Amino acid sequence: MKKYVIIAIVAFSGFCSVKASAQAKIAHINAQALIEAMPETKKAQGEIETFAAGLEKESGALVAEYNKKMQDFDKSSATDSPTMKEVKVKEIQEAQQRIQSFETAAREKIGQKQNELLKPVYDKARKAIEDVAKEKGYAYVIDSSSGSLLVSPAGDDLLAAVKTKLGVPATAAPAAAK
Repeated sequence: MKKYVIIAIVAFSGFCSVKASAQAKIAHINAQALIEAMPETKKAQGEIETFAAGLEKESGALVAEYNKKMQDFDKSSATDSPTMKEVKVKEIQEAQQRIQSFETAAREKIGQKQNELLKPVYDKARKAIEDVAKEKGYAYVIDSSSGSLLVSPAGDDLLAAVKTKLGVPATAAPAAAK
């Protein structure tokens, strides 16, 4: 009989814990809208654009060099010897390779610059989301900006509360995909 009482108590406490966890609060937030609304994002985007413009200027110089070599080749190809033509073709090909290598390196540098400047913004947003979720007692917060959830349980939108926590002005938020 004592065993049945212990089993009943264990079963009842297990049932209560399942019941308690089934009532976990769920909220959602459009994290992309939050990130875009943060002033740090606008500042970082400006720096990235300036950085990219500098790289584009360098790329323009390489393209100008390539175009000059092409014009020189076109002008003198009728009078150049076959050996001289080979040399000029090789120079043109090398200029093309430099342009391609530079463009690949530039894309990588821009990606690195984006990561460097935007990581602190993402970290700050994530921390604010975690803080607001904890303050309001939410066990789960779903990012509605990714649009990967086709069906989800009803939950509260935390965007306004997180914007307030970050000191970002509250503006009309885009409709979240549900």
